[in-house]
Amino acid sequence: MKIRNVNIENSICLAPMAGIADRAFRELCVNYGAGYVVSEMVSAKGFTMGDKKSRLLLTLGEEEHPAGIQLFGDDPSVMALAAERCREFKPDIIDINMGCPAPKIAMNGGGASLMRKPDLAGEIVKAVAAASNVPVTVKIRKGWDDDSVNAVEIAQIAEKNGASAITVHGRTRVQMYSGTVDYDIIRQVKRAVDIPVIANGDITDEQSAAIMFEKTNCDGIMIGRGALGNPWIFRRLNAYFTECRVLPEVSVNEKMVVMLRHIQKIIEYKGEYTAMREARHHAAYYTKGLRGGAAYRKEISAFEHFEQLEELAYKIAKENE
Repeated sequence: MKIRNVNIENSICLAPMAGIADRAFRELCVNYGAGYVVSEMVSAKGFTMGDKKSRLLLTLGEEEHPAGIQLFGDDPSVMALAAERCREFKPDIIDINMGCPAPKIAMNGGGASLMRKPDLAGEIVKAVAAASNVPVTVKIRKGWDDDSVNAVEIAQIAEKNGASAITVHGRTRVQMYSGTVDYDIIRQVKRAVDIPVIANGDITDEQSAAIMFEKTNCDGIMIGRGALGNPWIFRRLNAYFTECRVLPEVSVNEKMVVMLRHIQKIIEYKGEYTAMREARHHAAYYTKGLRGGAAYRKEISAFEHFEQLEELAYKIAKENE
């Protein structure tokens, strides 16, 4: 897949998930074969006003390229200024968030609410594209609700105003993450524009990925929740699509090794205090489906130090051999 002048080795991408897709997780997914990753969403307003947290969210590691930075906001001039200042972080792509359904974003003018304001959406894309020195992409949803399905219209507006690719999550904002993904709307967007279309929603394994490609004719797929506690999904999908192989299930031992490596990276970038609190969330996914998983998660919720997690991981691997 090629997004303007950016070559993406494979078309299997990691979605920009707030509180999840930080540098540590992105690097882990790249190591497992993600062809392209996107940062957690960053407030254009907060960044341009000097918010320190924004700088941490915008920092990209050398090994995770090609990588995009995702911005959200509803003011074209502020979004453009943020895109211009993002040059410092050397992203390969700037992505505009027009799909976040979270109330604190969507009810304050950003994210999916922009799909209700097509003219403003176009102005934002145009301003960001003019200010950016890298390709600009847009992530959208099916629409705000079932009575306002306008993904095709927004995609065409985005393309007309300078977007180099569109990612479509096949649900409305009202659906949030419930119900099933709508393949047809993604296929409609693909037919309506000449730029690459990346499909997002309900991709969790080889079968769902293959169905997404088949039913939408998309250029690439973007995996979000399907990668939680499961970064090797990229390795599996690459083997499936390039070698027609279905890899064996990951052992519990490997799951624990990867979990520890993941948390170690968070410690490296954010410190142990923050990492151990974030570990509680990540560990819930790494231990999902394991015998005694609920008890393990209860233990982890009280951990303060990495050594405690390390000791439990070895115990989990042994008990689930």
